[in-house]
Amino acid sequence: MYIGRSYKITEFIFWTRRKLFLLLLMSIVPVFFYELLGFTWLVVPWPIVAFLGTATAFVVGFKNQQTYNRTWEARDIWGLKIGMSRAWAMMCRDFIKDSEIAREITFRHLAWLTVLRYELRSKRVWENIDKTYNREYATLYTIPEKEIALPTALQKYIGHEELEKVISARNPITQLMSLQSVALVHLSDTGDLDNGRFFELHKYLREFAVLQARSEKIKNFPYPRQYATVNRIFVWLFCMLLPFAMLKEFDSLNQLIAGLMKGHMVWLVIPFSMIISWVYTSLDQVGESTENPFEGSPNDIPISQMCQNLENEIGDIWGDSKFAQIIDNRNNIIL
Repeated sequence: MYIGRSYKITEFIFWTRRKLFLLLLMSIVPVFFYELLGFTWLVVPWPIVAFLGTATAFVVGFKNQQTYNRTWEARDIWGLKIGMSRAWAMMCRDFIKDSEIAREITFRHLAWLTVLRYELRSKRVWENIDKTYNREYATLYTIPEKEIALPTALQKYIGHEELEKVISARNPITQLMSLQSVALVHLSDTGDLDNGRFFELHKYLREFAVLQARSEKIKNFPYPRQYATVNRIFVWLFCMLLPFAMLKEFDSLNQLIAGLMKGHMVWLVIPFSMIISWVYTSLDQVGESTENPFEGSPNDIPISQMCQNLENEIGDIWGDSKFAQIIDNRNNIIL
């Protein structure tokens, strides 16, 4: 997540510069053939391109709205997780008579959050983080889940024997949830947890399972590929035809001016078609970067920082200072 006031224009141009070079080439070619080779028949009627531009704007707007909704839903889910996790820590401390077991259950919950965020940061074939322009920008920040191996991250929450059991499971996230349920049932059976408190804690456990499933839904179900494909076709078709439609419009301006530019106004097609096309391609690229809110891009939900803040808070609840850490960021980007 970017936490600065706004992206710098230089950062944005660096991120989109490859498309700018392509748009420059696409603008130069029709002007070259029209002005220097006299291929005046290359002109495309303006109303056709204007109609296509309007349709493209609707398609791009639809995509960006839907991808934003995916990101906002992900933020809602993780906001609920963090709020309920705080309540979970306090209930474990206050409901469970054996403080050692209560602490174990509390920190096993942190292990569950850790495994979940590592799974959410894993690669999917449709994600965009490996595209060249995203890889270049990724040098400006760090992804915690790529820096520290999962077993190392889990060592401070659960014991060695339990760690081996979790790591070897087909689904470590579900395995940790199962261990939590077993622990609560055992406490209920031994009388260390009365029925009312048992059902309250188990209700939270079920809610955590639902929130896990909602996170996995966003991670494992991409923005529909058919819409993404149509969006890209429309954008690039519009960008290709735009300079052809502007040729006649700018050429006609030669009759209205005098001086240095008279007879050469058609060359202005290059910068103006680039600017308009860049707006469309940039909107498409922004929507693309918002599709997958857990892939590790600068626009991701900052689940690593949220979990670290929660660790610090739970450490305070249990009077355990070893979890106190300073949250840092690079270039105003936190993950």
